[in-house]
Amino acid sequence: MTTTHLTTQALETHRELRLSEPKPAWKLGIGALVVATLVLAAVGVMTSGAIAAAPAGSLAATLGWVFLALGVVGAAIPFIMSVTSLREVAQAKREVRSGHVLVARATMTKAREHALTALGITGALVLVIGFVLLIVGNDASVQKTFLNWEVMGKSVASVGKAFSLNILIALIAEAIVLVFGLALAICRMLPGRAGAPIRWLAIAYIDIMRAVPAIIVIYLIGFGLPLAGIPVLKDLSPAWFAIIALSLTYSAYVAETYRSGIESIHPSQFSAARSLGFSFSQTMRYMILPQSIKNVIPPLLTMFIGLQKDTALVNVIGAMDAFNQAKYISSTNFNLSAVTVVAIMFVLVTIPQTRLVDWWLDRSAQRKGGSR
Repeated sequence: MTTTHLTTQALETHRELRLSEPKPAWKLGIGALVVATLVLAAVGVMTSGAIAAAPAGSLAATLGWVFLALGVVGAAIPFIMSVTSLREVAQAKREVRSGHVLVARATMTKAREHALTALGITGALVLVIGFVLLIVGNDASVQKTFLNWEVMGKSVASVGKAFSLNILIALIAEAIVLVFGLALAICRMLPGRAGAPIRWLAIAYIDIMRAVPAIIVIYLIGFGLPLAGIPVLKDLSPAWFAIIALSLTYSAYVAETYRSGIESIHPSQFSAARSLGFSFSQTMRYMILPQSIKNVIPPLLTMFIGLQKDTALVNVIGAMDAFNQAKYISSTNFNLSAVTVVAIMFVLVTIPQTRLVDWWLDRSAQRKGGSR
């Protein structure tokens, strides 16, 4: 088959694609409209029933009216988008009859996008409605158990004070982990036969500590050191036992993070530094580590988010952290709302760090893209 024949066939195929009519999106638009209408009706019926059942002027009635307004607005958006989608489908058919096939295809694409967006918003709204029904259903039993505002208000001060211990444990453990993890990573990468014994010990430590759950390490340290009667260590507070246990555990994970960063640096840089007369330690200090540490900051931040959450495990050795304080309040009130306060505090501390990691990753990606 000649090149001229191939070119002619490609032109004919391209001409057929340009002249083909766009596939109509009637079914998609009608489906989105039906679903949006059903959800809009369901929101109105359910909230109206909840408002009617609530005492006039009560908080429940006020919240019912607020939810009704938000629900109607939220359901009206996909309803309007579905109607817009159907109007665009009709417009695309008129454009086809007028001979503007390419314009019709663009219009039909917008119609499909509006219909799919309407379905997406409707799906999200259904999930929100389901969650709200779970909270307020069955005489609001879930809300009374987990979101009792009176219990939450009374427990915020004491739980918040105890939560400061979680923050303290996390900060001290993170500082230790940064240093000890880096030392482990370097020990694992020592070159030659002279460094082999230390390298093997570092590998064994990392493998073992990554295999053992953190709660077991905390339990062994928190109860084992006092039972062993080791001088100085046996007299430490439960908070320090928790710091030691979390530092031992997370140093193994951080060591692997450091190692991945070091190995991401091209070996030629290490070889070039050694050829200039730098020792292994000087090469790592001046050439390799400054570059690798910058690369591993986002995963290190992610690791420390996990460490902060694991500070809740220290309750097994009797440390009066936020979780232990919340459990005490819950047992006296026969209600778990105080534990919900702890969860909210962890969320408020963790989410900003998560967004920081995302921002750092985006910035790193933009820098790499700009340097190419």
